[in-house]
Amino acid sequence: MKNWILVALLATTTGLVAQSPAGATSDAAARFGARENIQQISLSPDGRNIAFVQPAGARGAALFIANVDGGTPKSIVYSSGEPDRLQFCRWSTNTRLVCGTYTITQGGDGFLGYTRLFSIDSDGKNMKMISAPETSRALGAALGGGNVIDWLGDEAGGSVLMARTYVPENTIGTHLASSLEGYGVDRVDTVNLRRSTVESPRRDAEEYISDGHGVVRIMGAQPSDSAGYAKDKVNYSYRKSGSRNWLPLGSVKLMGGQTAGFEPVAVDRDHDVVYGFDAVGGRTALYSIALDGSAKRDLVLARPDVDIDSLIRIGRNARVVGASFATDRRQIEFFDPELKKLAASLSRALPALPLIAFVDASADESKLMLFAGSDVDPGRYYLFDKASKQLAELLPVRPQLLGMQLATVKPITYGAADGTQIPGYLTLPPGSDGKNLPTIVMPHGGPGDRDEWGFDWLAQFFANRGYAVLQPNYRGSTGYGSAWFRQNGFKSWRTAIGDVNDGGRWLVKQGVADPNRLAILGWSYGGYAALQSAVLDPTLFKAIVAVAPVTDLETLRIESVNFSNHILVDAFIGHGAHVLEGSPAQNVGRITAPVLLFHGDRDQNVGIGESRMMASRMKGAGKRVELVEYHNLDHQLEDSTVRAEMLDKMDAFLRASMGMTAK
Repeated sequence: MKNWILVALLATTTGLVAQSPAGATSDAAARFGARENIQQISLSPDGRNIAFVQPAGARGAALFIANVDGGTPKSIVYSSGEPDRLQFCRWSTNTRLVCGTYTITQGGDGFLGYTRLFSIDSDGKNMKMISAPETSRALGAALGGGNVIDWLGDEAGGSVLMARTYVPENTIGTHLASSLEGYGVDRVDTVNLRRSTVESPRRDAEEYISDGHGVVRIMGAQPSDSAGYAKDKVNYSYRKSGSRNWLPLGSVKLMGGQTAGFEPVAVDRDHDVVYGFDAVGGRTALYSIALDGSAKRDLVLARPDVDIDSLIRIGRNARVVGASFATDRRQIEFFDPELKKLAASLSRALPALPLIAFVDASADESKLMLFAGSDVDPGRYYLFDKASKQLAELLPVRPQLLGMQLATVKPITYGAADGTQIPGYLTLPPGSDGKNLPTIVMPHGGPGDRDEWGFDWLAQFFANRGYAVLQPNYRGSTGYGSAWFRQNGFKSWRTAIGDVNDGGRWLVKQGVADPNRLAILGWSYGGYAALQSAVLDPTLFKAIVAVAPVTDLETLRIESVNFSNHILVDAFIGHGAHVLEGSPAQNVGRITAPVLLFHGDRDQNVGIGESRMMASRMKGAGKRVELVEYHNLDHQLEDSTVRAEMLDKMDAFLRASMGMTAK
């Protein structure tokens, strides 16, 4: 295996391995709490250079450029993370990149997130903002700075198609003001910033899909009510090849976290079809619909056990080459015969890294960038050259963990109270016999999500500290069909939380968990589940940790009032007795275990007021609770120092609460 640039790249990153974030009290917390070393990576159209975004300091990020034939990577862009965050950079030509930033600012009714796009030469020069400029006449502000929907590459002179929001301007005293309003598509030259309108903005438009070759073929329109709230339906239209006329494709109904109807995702120009997802037998399947006017619909891929949940696309034209789904492990069904054969060969070449995914490709697809990982390896990036058939390792995702023994993750099922078999994953401390251990049940967030087999930094940290960790895919999780999702984890909270609690009981019955050292920990909806678990069974868990949790469903509803998705959030939460009964902050009297809360004060997903409410009510009821607030951080707490300190605080809290010796 030829390591073209591994040595050079590691030379720039090994400093991060040795550093422990300030305030961390353990080496394990510093290593597991560090953010991923490669946050995003891309390959130039000619396959000669890579660009990757890497953490810089606790919250910042830097863009590095490296030649695949060797040499030291060069940092050309830096963001502090306070408040600007560099999110991604991708090549628009062989010498120029488009990058995206994200900023959270204080608005009149809370915090608002802004995105902006800029372009820059690969030597760090000629930086220019490519998001549409705003004038003093603008009658508002576009929160989104645009979304690239088609990377046209060098053959188009560095132009891209960018969907963006048009903001009308005040026309008083000028003939130059624009009255255009809504969501449209521009063609933007990333070098000289020349801009032209490809799709005129429409007030009801919310999505455009191109064919990967510069032509918009699909449009999604979501009507709004008189108050400006988006309704629960998206109407899709399409164009025949060579036509500018929109024809009806179908509608998608948005129903409490699920959808009904064909939801288009990608257009295949060569086959003149659109790929998308729709239900068959109660589970999501992949279909194609002809765009020639015949509306011919074909079932491409379906499974009787799980949803088909994503497309596999490759190259600058985002060519559809397969689809993916997760049973006990993530799997890919390739439609492209060459890639199917290649993926099988790569699996044989990397037997210890069964999770393989194509990340990027050169314009001619002669060079492929891929990711490979497992439960005991956070993953590595590789470059494969088709001509030479050489596979070169580029970068590890978490160099801080190189040489550490990580814990294996085992897919399991356990019986719920009603006999339903609940799938999940059990992580045991390395070298343990799996008996009578301090144990954590760790429900995932969402609730519209699921856990998968692979590396998980939270589970691995606690396994390193001697805990067993169970991650249940309770009913209310996605991926297993509509019957499993129920009405979502809020409306059907008794079922979802019941499944979570039954996971704890199963661990005790199996002899894995010491019943006196059984805790629950979760983030977002997982934090809600951790708190609500005690409302359903006050004595099961001896300690509760919740990060950025929902604590009151009515408050969560109110938080969405000033946003266009309020109707959808309102329907997702629903109305009825479950709103009060399913809110931990309204039922603190039932909680007997000590509670530790963490929350960022710029959280736009779940306002920090929910944790403050929970802490205040628990204190008022004489309960044991601590709230740790983090300044200028949002829902993800993207700060290596904060994450390391949080891990140590969690560990110390759990040990103290369950009568364990400090480690």
